[in-house]
Parts: sequence; C-alpha cells; structure tokens
Amino acid sequence: MGGRTGDREREAPVVSGAALPAIAVATIVVLGLNWPIMSTGVQAITPMWLASMRLLGAGVVVGIGMGMTGRLRLPGRSDYSIVLSVAALRLAIVYGLVFSALAIVPPGRSSMLVYTSSLWTAPLAAWLLRERLTALKVGAVLIGVVGVVLLIEPWGADASATGSVAGYGMLLGAALATAAGTVHIRGHRWTGSPLSLMPWQLLLAGVLTSIAAIALEGAPRVDWDLSAVAIVAYQIVLATAFGLWGLLTLGRSLPALSTSLLLMAVPVVGVLGSVAFVGEGLTGATVGGMALVLAAVGSSVVADHATGNRT
Repeated sequence: MGGRTGDREREAPVVSGAALPAIAVATIVVLGLNWPIMSTGVQAITPMWLASMRLLGAGVVVGIGMGMTGRLRLPGRSDYSIVLSVAALRLAIVYGLVFSALAIVPPGRSSMLVYTSSLWTAPLAAWLLRERLTALKVGAVLIGVVGVVLLIEPWGADASATGSVAGYGMLLGAALATAAGTVHIRGHRWTGSPLSLMPWQLLLAGVLTSIAAIALEGAPRVDWDLSAVAIVAYQIVLATAFGLWGLLTLGRSLPALSTSLLLMAVPVVGVLGSVAFVGEGLTGATVGGMALVLAAVGSSVVADHATGNRT
C-alpha cells in the first residue's frame, strides 16, 4: 500500500544485517503456511465467521499495538474513502471469498490464483488511472491467463464439479477485488499513513464480514477445542499482525523491486505446505501453471516498477 515517504519512515524500522534475512524468511513462511491452515480452519469454523474473527481480532491487536506506541488516531475525513475501499474490497470481500472457496478447493492452487491480482491491476489501472499499458504488461496478463487455466485444469474431473467451478470463481473474484483496491490505493491522495489507517480498516472489514456471516451462516457454532483456538490465534497474531509488521519492515529495509520479487515465494510456500500438510496433489499441469503464473507476476512487477508504479 502506498503512502508518503515520511509516513513510511515512521511505520517500520530499517533492519539490516543478520536480522533482515530472518524476518524475510519468517514472514514468507508464516504467510505461505497460512493457506493450508486456513483450509483446515474452515472445516471447524464456518468461512464467514472465521474471516470475521480474523479481521476483528487483528484490528484489536494492531490497534492496541499502535496505542501502546502512541500512534493510534482517528482517520481524517479525506481518508474515509480509502478506509472504506480497503475494508470492503481488499479485506471483507477478499477474505470472505477466499475462506468460502477454501471450503471447496485446494489451498495450494488457491494461493496461486489469488496471487494473480497484480496481473489484473494493469488493465484496470490503464482504464481508470490512464496508466500506460506496456507490451510487457500485456504479455504478463496473457501468460498469466494460460497459467490460471493450467491451475484450474478445466478438463479434469475435479474442476468439472459445480463446487469447484464456484470455488475457483470466488478466488478469481478475490484477485479482481484486490486489484480494484490496489487501483484505488494508487490513485488516492493520502493524509494518514497506511499503518495508521489499518486498525480502522480491519475493524470495519470485521463488522462487514460479521453482518455477512449472520445473514449467510446464522449464529456462530464453534467447538472451541485446542485446534480451533490455535487456528484463530494464528490468523490474528501471526498471519495478520506479524505478517503486516513483516511486510512493512521488508518494504522499509529493501528496494521496492526486491521486496515484490521476494514475496513471490509466499504462494510457493503455500503450495508446498499444502502438499505436505493437507495432502494436496500436484499434476504436471498444476506445476506448469504455477511456473507461468510466477513468471507472469514477476514480469508484471518488473514492468510496474519500471514505470514507477507499486502493486
């Protein structure tokens, strides 16, 4: 997420030396392994309620952390639109769709499909922000589309099932919602820093998903055993609070292009973790689709940074 340079300098420390590789590895592993964990979580807690618990809990944790450091403040009126946009598009809608899809489709492929959001940002930004759509960006989108087809394997028995079609559709919808949110972030003139707005975005998104959960799933029904508690705690503390801090720290300590390319390892860990822990199978088409999506996203990232844009 974008922001003013001065704001970024106050959001996270600059880390160098031996600590930076450790933070990078920890962030990638925590976010990547969260995919099979989320997939396990929706078997014990209904998807919308799990999304609501993650968002509300993370909003409280981040808010307390910022309050303890004296940086918690209400957003200014000029930032209301970005608070609503991020809360609705990049949090409530994305988390609701992702958690719902993970009840149907494998988590490894899911991580790759959601990660295609940067590909769809390019044509949306060209349309809404009049950004230049370069040949490299067009090529990245086309390669990414082929990769998505290979990941879904529409000719396979699993993908032909109605549930799988709906699940993959939700994931692509989540990727498009993320891309739309990114376009708004690029075009917004920030008053507060991204981190200062994050607690309010998380809490508002949590309220929105709670309303959706009540409407779609009724009252929460959770068997609070140790596994369920651990899954929810992972979502709140590690996947969101620590993940946010890790991403901000890496973005502050590394060149922007290096950070973007480094984070391409997150869905790779998601796939490998899903194979190891939930028994997700890999076909030749899946591996080929992963390679094409990563190549497409990498090309899109390079093209964006060459033109001064951030995804």
